[in-house]
Amino acid sequence: MSLRALTFCLAACLFAVAPARAQTGFDRPGGDYSSFPVRSADPAACAARCEREGRCRAWSFSYPRTAAPGAMCWLKNQVTTRVEDSCCVSGVKGAGVLERKSGPNEFSIDRTGGDFKSMDVQTDATGAVCGQACEAEQRCRAWTYVRPGYLGASARCFLKEKLTRPRHKPCCVSGVVR
Repeated sequence: MSLRALTFCLAACLFAVAPARAQTGFDRPGGDYSSFPVRSADPAACAARCEREGRCRAWSFSYPRTAAPGAMCWLKNQVTTRVEDSCCVSGVKGAGVLERKSGPNEFSIDRTGGDFKSMDVQTDATGAVCGQACEAEQRCRAWTYVRPGYLGASARCFLKEKLTRPRHKPCCVSGVVR
């Protein structure tokens, strides 16, 4: 076998056994051996803690005001079955955080600035309520939905009259309309 063919086979094998990515919108109930608040409210901090602990096999992160007043991380000594739940992000050891990609919504993206209107809105994991409010306003070009617990007790919607640069922040879901 040539070196090139051997390299290709090795790469294919590594890709086939690569761990699944962590996903937004899923919990892994059970198997907890430790839990702690996450001050940064970023699920990547939970994943990183699991990487550092020898007995950790999986983890679940809950956004503020879902399972507790603040963001929480649960480390697990076994890989439990994931269950769809908008409260959480979960994964197995060795997996990075993969944000949900569904249509025009930008998960974990904040478009800071350019606001012409803001309002408290109903909690919605997809931010659709904020996107609909933007669609209804001719002046609106983009929007940012902030999950409850990041700016206050309720979810907040910011309508924007200009496009601003997207920035990674776990608090938010954004979208561009016009």
